[in-house]
Amino acid sequence: MAMLRITTGIFVVLVYSVCSFAHASDLYFIDAHSQVDENMTIDRVIQSMDEAGVKRSILAARGRKTNREILDWAAQHPQRIIASIRTKGGAYMNNRPRYYEKIKRQAEGGRFAAMAELLLYHAAKGDFAPEVIVQPDDERVTAALNAIRDQAWPLVLHIEFAALSSSRKKNYWEKLETLLRQHPQQPFALIHMGQLASEEVKTFINNHPNIYFLTSHSNTIAVNRSKQPWVNMFDGEALAPNWRDLVITHPDRFIFAVDNVFKVHWRKGYTQQLILWRKALSRLPDEVAHAVAHGNAERLWALE
Repeated sequence: MAMLRITTGIFVVLVYSVCSFAHASDLYFIDAHSQVDENMTIDRVIQSMDEAGVKRSILAARGRKTNREILDWAAQHPQRIIASIRTKGGAYMNNRPRYYEKIKRQAEGGRFAAMAELLLYHAAKGDFAPEVIVQPDDERVTAALNAIRDQAWPLVLHIEFAALSSSRKKNYWEKLETLLRQHPQQPFALIHMGQLASEEVKTFINNHPNIYFLTSHSNTIAVNRSKQPWVNMFDGEALAPNWRDLVITHPDRFIFAVDNVFKVHWRKGYTQQLILWRKALSRLPDEVAHAVAHGNAERLWALE
């Protein structure tokens, strides 16, 4: 057995010695989901992206920022900004006809290249943000699917599984699986890793070829500045072994994202998160690092 362990160890070293690992300086990032409100100008967004090393951002309006402004930004900076349809707001929260009219019109207009997250379960964040409860089989989800059917964009879903009680988690899990089976050709992406543990993510990946995971809020910096049960994929400056193994085994299922929302997110911790991700991905095989950093976003949203 001793000889076997030594031989196995040598074999592993030899395997990794012939792999090509990504160089941190060669990696570029696409942020597959962020938002911006009226307190950010395009110049400040581009400056923050440059400082962080983000090549392109899929961007949605928030607060009093309008869709027209985001579209104008994308037209002015087509290699940096990808305009995303806004879904949040009172019309969505209260299930008003205006929600259905707006997403259908925006999707058919031909100027957007993505759709922002749909809030299915969003835990209350004090007085800052209310609880949102929308089931995966809700008509608002169906309407979003119908709106992007011809576009083939991923439908980004926001479900905070770790914030749900066990019975509600089971309910959301089962309904999400039904949704995935009903639309096998439609890609779905869970933002913030769905607040799921690595074994739960592995179960979804093994059972459903059309589900993907956005890495937003899933690093030490984001976790430490929040009281929410976000997933931390890191151990120091590297991915934790369980996450590292899963990412290497399924590199096509993980999509880099930050999910900046307000001015403070674009300025505080943004660059530090990118530094951390760059270090971690540079320790992975080259094809894995590039797939996560930008390749999967380019493929799924048909970016240049």
